[in-house]
Amino acid sequence: MPWDLIKMNSGHSIPSIGFGTWTLGNGQSPIDQVEQALDNGYNHIDTAQAYRNEGETGTALKESGLARSDVFVTTKYSGTNGLDIPTSIDNSLNSLGVSYVDLYLIHSPRLAVPDIPTAWAKMEKVKEDGKAKSIGVSNFDAKDLEILINSAKIKPAVNQILLHPYVYQQQLPILNFAAQHNIVIEAYSALIPITKQPGGPLDAPLNEIATKFGATPDQILLAWTKAKGAVVVTTSSKKARLQGYLAAGDIELSKDDIAAIDAAGALGEKRMHAKITLRKLAIGALVGAAALGACSYFNLSLF
Repeated sequence: MPWDLIKMNSGHSIPSIGFGTWTLGNGQSPIDQVEQALDNGYNHIDTAQAYRNEGETGTALKESGLARSDVFVTTKYSGTNGLDIPTSIDNSLNSLGVSYVDLYLIHSPRLAVPDIPTAWAKMEKVKEDGKAKSIGVSNFDAKDLEILINSAKIKPAVNQILLHPYVYQQQLPILNFAAQHNIVIEAYSALIPITKQPGGPLDAPLNEIATKFGATPDQILLAWTKAKGAVVVTTSSKKARLQGYLAAGDIELSKDDIAAIDAAGALGEKRMHAKITLRKLAIGALVGAAALGACSYFNLSLF
């Protein structure tokens, strides 16, 4: 397989590409899309309590006819309906129709209540009870991870984060901390530079490198993510795209290719920060002008 297994600190291995159900919604559509992914060779399905389609995912798993051991299943504690971790994992297992998940994540540090050490102890109990083979987190920054590590009996196996070239510099502290502690990084929304932010500095190098490999820009982005050592979680309703994403695992980018993407990503990141700063300044100026206008209207003095 072009997308190899990655060994986690839990001793278990995770497929390095997964099909995510985040955007699939409810009803028959997510069932069909998960089944399509399984039929096309995806053996890693990523869902969550908050996605509200664990039941549909479970139906697709059952209808696939695949053995439980043939599919790596991830779900997440999202604090849905105010439920705690012990109740939520039982509900998730029931919805998915399985006796365990391969990976159970805390969806966000803000859900670690009353604090990270207490919440993590509950996650450790989930693993000890055999309800999850591995446990981890999502959207934790380096400071959150440090708090967790300092109190943990079991290290998080994974941290699933937003990762693409336009946020790479911003996410580097997380990547470095994870590398130091043997925590696997999972990347979601890796294709945002194409799907949500086209027309940026990345367009030129992605197109040039894609032409060189006879590939598509989205395949090059996935190959870049793989080159950074991250597990990819992606999705598509289109069979051809799903197959193309799998084929991207065969693309071996050169150091120069990776450097070109890194540089364009850093430039785009700087531009985005500049836009945000200008927007804040503009809003501040408008608020200031409104305040001055109000003072003038009511004959007030600011000095």
